[in-house]
Amino acid sequence: MVSNITPLTRVPEEKPKSSAKELSSAVKSFQETLTLELQKQEKVKLSAHVQKRLRQRNIKLEEEDWQKIGDAVSHARKKGVKDSLLLYHDLALVASIKNDTIITALEGKDMENHVFTNIDGAVIIK
Repeated sequence: MVSNITPLTRVPEEKPKSSAKELSSAVKSFQETLTLELQKQEKVKLSAHVQKRLRQRNIKLEEEDWQKIGDAVSHARKKGVKDSLLLYHDLALVASIKNDTIITALEGKDMENHVFTNIDGAVIIK
């Protein structure tokens, strides 16, 4: 007995074609997301030592100050610096660039006659 039934074959679905405007929007969205994620990563951490020093000396830095410090760390990283002296107003910060961590903080008179060692770069922050 011969059957007249032919097997079904699956026809691949056609993917909807994206317009240039949709692609541009998707790329822009990806770029915005990437930029935001990179900005989050640029936030610096503070070692326990620095937290204690800042508290003892009643040094309070605003979000804008930390943003500038984070930008300086990022700039030092781009230049290949591993450990940097960051000078911000009358505050000196030593940062481990590879760890995004501020490891030492000195201010005002504490900086007089102080020799900074184990750094390979310095950034003056305005």
